[in-house]
Amino acid sequence: MSEPRFPDVMLLAAGLGTRLRPLTDSVPKPLVPVLGVPLIERIMANARAEGAKRFVANAHYRADQLLAHFGGLLKVSREDDLLGTGGGIKRALPMLHSDPIFVMNTDAFWPEGQDQPLGRMLQRFEAEDEAVVLLCVHPRRATGFDRSHDFCLDPMGRITRDYGAPVIYGGVALLGKSWFADAADGAFSLNDVFEAALEREALFGVALDADWYHVGDPQALAETERLLAR
Repeated sequence: MSEPRFPDVMLLAAGLGTRLRPLTDSVPKPLVPVLGVPLIERIMANARAEGAKRFVANAHYRADQLLAHFGGLLKVSREDDLLGTGGGIKRALPMLHSDPIFVMNTDAFWPEGQDQPLGRMLQRFEAEDEAVVLLCVHPRRATGFDRSHDFCLDPMGRITRDYGAPVIYGGVALLGKSWFADAADGAFSLNDVFEAALEREALFGVALDADWYHVGDPQALAETERLLAR
């Protein structure tokens, strides 16, 4: 019996990247290099290391550059108007063949080889009913994050508002397409789906056992490059 196929990966790559200006005046944020390697390539390497083979990205700002960079090797859902993280995924669902799907931000990554958390996320997903599983980062391992935490992770792996260890959302989610079934077309945030899952006690987390870099502004980029170059 063959192994089940690794889920398709939706890369969120349509944002304007305003906080990374002036770097993003000429290139879209996913193509901003970190020690010479574009952000989106680092995120894709994290997924490929665990078996991901099929990627879809949404694109809006300087979409032609993203298309040219991959030369047709990446499926791209172009957005004439920004649809937000949730609306962008819903628009791209026909291009995503698997169910569930991974959703990955294109401005945060961990050093290749330090950890392989996506497999643990799949195990958690398969153990629950209609779950949404998020990658969680302990604040002490995070660079480029300016809040104390996003939510808490309890000892049973459930995400809560205030019980358990404070954690950061690591920019990776695993969820079924059914979470978008009732969403209206147009712009909305993926956070709306997370909130709905939290209300249904169906939001779970897997902790990353690696350093984590969020490249949201030039200062975070400089600090990330400094730490990676050590």
